[in-house]
Amino acid sequence: MIDKVTLAPNLEISPIITGLWQIADMERKQEIDIKHTSSFMAKYVESGLSSFDMADHYGSSEIIAGHFFKNSNIGKHAQLFTKWVPEPGVINKDTVRRAVTIALKRTQQDAIDLLQYHAWHYPDPSWLDSLFYLKELKEEGLIKQIGVTNFDSAHLRIACASGIPLVSNQISHSVLDQRANKEIVDVCEKYGVKLLAYGTLAGGFLTEKWYNRPEPKKNQLKTWSEMKYKRFIDVVGGWDLYQNLLSAMKQIADKHNATIANIATRYVFKNPQIIAVIIGARLGEKEHIEENKRLLEIDLTKEDLELIDLAQKELNPVPGDCGDEYRKPPYLTAAGDLSHHVKNIPKSYNTEKNIKGREQIFSNTIWEEFAGYCRAIKSGNKIYVSGTTATHGQRLIGGTDPAAQTHFVIDKIQGAIESLGGDLADVVRTRIYVNNINDWEPVARAHGVRFKDINPSNTLVQSGLIGDDYLVEIEAEAEIE
Repeated sequence: MIDKVTLAPNLEISPIITGLWQIADMERKQEIDIKHTSSFMAKYVESGLSSFDMADHYGSSEIIAGHFFKNSNIGKHAQLFTKWVPEPGVINKDTVRRAVTIALKRTQQDAIDLLQYHAWHYPDPSWLDSLFYLKELKEEGLIKQIGVTNFDSAHLRIACASGIPLVSNQISHSVLDQRANKEIVDVCEKYGVKLLAYGTLAGGFLTEKWYNRPEPKKNQLKTWSEMKYKRFIDVVGGWDLYQNLLSAMKQIADKHNATIANIATRYVFKNPQIIAVIIGARLGEKEHIEENKRLLEIDLTKEDLELIDLAQKELNPVPGDCGDEYRKPPYLTAAGDLSHHVKNIPKSYNTEKNIKGREQIFSNTIWEEFAGYCRAIKSGNKIYVSGTTATHGQRLIGGTDPAAQTHFVIDKIQGAIESLGGDLADVVRTRIYVNNINDWEPVARAHGVRFKDINPSNTLVQSGLIGDDYLVEIEAEAEIE
């Protein structure tokens, strides 16, 4: 029997989580019998693989798991995780409650073991509203634990520093995709968040199936996962470099009497924040239960890791931070864009016109109405953003973490500029005011992350900000070409 690992108090999970995203792919071809398909989940639980990962958009996955949970003799021993992936835009409390209620009904549970939230567009602060509402439902007892999926390090930091009790972040991580070894490790250590890794097999590309095979044409890719992860292979340097990595892993697999899949998945546990990996299953078609269990018995040697590292050094790094493939180019999705995920990304703020006919936006903080100013105003091709603090409605965002406050402030600035027709890349000047000069470095580093390659002119000074809890204030100017 596989030993459980502790994700959170009162939540013991298997280190290999069975992902049910391929249910949607299976349903594209034919209708699935819910009762019959759910019966195949018993084999996983009996073997110790008792944790399952679903989502509101993974076809009938929640309904299948719910039927198993309610009607199987061992269904109660399963841990059911699901995701809520709402359309981008304004979120209210009723919307959140309705989504959780639907998930509870589909999974036939009284409380969701782990509800994971995905945000599409960080400059719209609705993502934070969603998490605060989910926190309320956790306190009400409808959710046992809250996680997120595809969050980058900056926004994981913002959420945790703002008091959201996150226990996990589900991210892409593999020998091809090393983004989870960067800053997000520090954020996880600071706030006690664990990582759940998916994509460890890169949609099947990190298996014997593609070893020493010619590069497939686009019409030869049969599943969404294959279409998606072929883009990862392209972005890290192409088929030849990928085959070089695969060859190294085949050598290691032969040494351990294992498979490439075993080695690929075992490798990601090298990251100390990875508590479990998610391996997809096509219930009733392909199980790989014993093979998956086998990987936990493998101990990769120093020589094994050096061989992988040598092949990895030939690759280009996957650009950006965790989850960026869903938020900025290059979109490493099955379609290469967000067309099959969302219809459009609405503006973060509504625009109004002042008495001179200039466009302006308000972020609805108490200070704007009180002092008679707007968050940002557009005059000709210039956009001026007022001094902005980490305020959202009546809340202070980012707690006592200066980097978290800075990232949220820049989100607000970006949302304001985008709503007036510009982009963060249009910023030509920023002015930063810190309350405590000892905070200058984390504030400056956060600014450096967000304005990398934009490099506006900048001034940072110590200044007595109004309100002791505000650690940083930033104003910005942008010019639209």
